[in-house]
Amino acid sequence: MVDRSKFYIDGAWVSPVSSKKTTKVVNPATEESMYEIALGSKEDVDKAVAAAKRAFETFSRTSREERVAILEKIIAAYKARMNDIGAAISDEMGAPLPFAEKFQAGAGLGHLASTLDVLKQYDFEEPIGTAVVVREPVGVIGMITPWNWPLNQIACKVAPAIAAGCTMILKPSEYTPTSALIFAEILHEAGVPKGVFNLINGLGPDVGAAMSEHPDIDMISFTGSTRAGIDVAQRAAPTVKRVSQELGGKSPNIILEDADLEKAVKGGVAHVFNNSGQSCNAPTRMIVPLSKMQEVSAIAKGVADKTKAGDPRGEGTNIGPVVNRTQWDKIQALIQKGIDEGATLVAGGPGLPEGVNKGFYVRPTVFANVTNDMTIAREEIFGPVIAILGAKNEDEAVKIANDTPYGLAGYVSAGSVEKAREVARKIRAGNVNLNGVPNERTAPFGGYKQSGNGREWGKYGLEEYLEVKAIAGAA
Repeated sequence: MVDRSKFYIDGAWVSPVSSKKTTKVVNPATEESMYEIALGSKEDVDKAVAAAKRAFETFSRTSREERVAILEKIIAAYKARMNDIGAAISDEMGAPLPFAEKFQAGAGLGHLASTLDVLKQYDFEEPIGTAVVVREPVGVIGMITPWNWPLNQIACKVAPAIAAGCTMILKPSEYTPTSALIFAEILHEAGVPKGVFNLINGLGPDVGAAMSEHPDIDMISFTGSTRAGIDVAQRAAPTVKRVSQELGGKSPNIILEDADLEKAVKGGVAHVFNNSGQSCNAPTRMIVPLSKMQEVSAIAKGVADKTKAGDPRGEGTNIGPVVNRTQWDKIQALIQKGIDEGATLVAGGPGLPEGVNKGFYVRPTVFANVTNDMTIAREEIFGPVIAILGAKNEDEAVKIANDTPYGLAGYVSAGSVEKAREVARKIRAGNVNLNGVPNERTAPFGGYKQSGNGREWGKYGLEEYLEVKAIAGAA
């Protein structure tokens, strides 16, 4: 039974040091409070950091084999809790239960497994001339994770930090705390040494700020909005700690003249609607030949009309609600902005879906004839809303694609992989997917420009948690 009134610090479940503050966790499908969680303070952060700092002295010196054994035990314990994790995510952020169990919980397991494979093969030392270059753990890591893919983001930070020999403090989102608490139980069951992993629930201005500013935290790994990421970086600057960030996105999806139009449009729209549009790398700007705008709009409308927004535990549900009232209000305002600024509303629109009278549900929405200066083409909506833009030719499509402060992901569909690859090289983004192929979990994930810095996943994710030391004369 998850104890939401306590934190996990130094290998034990403990009460907050001083704060008696709590917050309610609301089910977005019913708008009803399910329970309350304890909120931490700077004092709790100090306590967790002290534990992590002590643990680093010994954990940083563990062997590869010891860390491999720990990850193997974590994976075994995680597999036994997959259904618990899926149910918690479904209840707290609204993902349909089958999706939450298979993809949300499954993403966490995938990162644990891929990190284990990387660790088994990674070379922590290499000779360069007369020197030996050694890769060593950074130190104590502060981790701040979001609510949209809770275990995906927790696992792709915690797994490589453990593999590197770092110790850590995690502040999960206050909207999705239970899956994180279950994860702490998994690590405890797996025998992770005390102080290596610590968890504090809390709010960004309290716990997040204290972590970012803490002089004994050597690195912050943050996933969230660009606005919050800027604040984290500013607070971290006086201590010159490393800051790795995965932030917002407004990803372009270029569909070229010779692409399989039906496949590309259907796949692109479905990707945006996936997870109720709450994915930072969603291809929310579909850029198509102007001559095909009407045909593309009709295909997109067909996808929207068949996408059922409803009860996450219900039959036939494709997407659940968005996470909370604040997000719902923001999405509604942006949908209305699209209408007011002259975009063509093809499907969906403001208000609740048909047959729904409560919950933070958004109608799957398609806008056509969007121009790149419209608000819905500039701002990250983070809901099931897609903007279709027209381009006269390939060069204009690339220009539109890159005309954004973001650079997390890009998508290209073309008649040949060679052509798609040629266009992909012109897109200023950290990840580009060709012809509907999904991300490769062992390849790096992260963004250009205001979508962040640093990389996660696979070997590149492990290296974020390693310092590089040159020992001259050691070769």
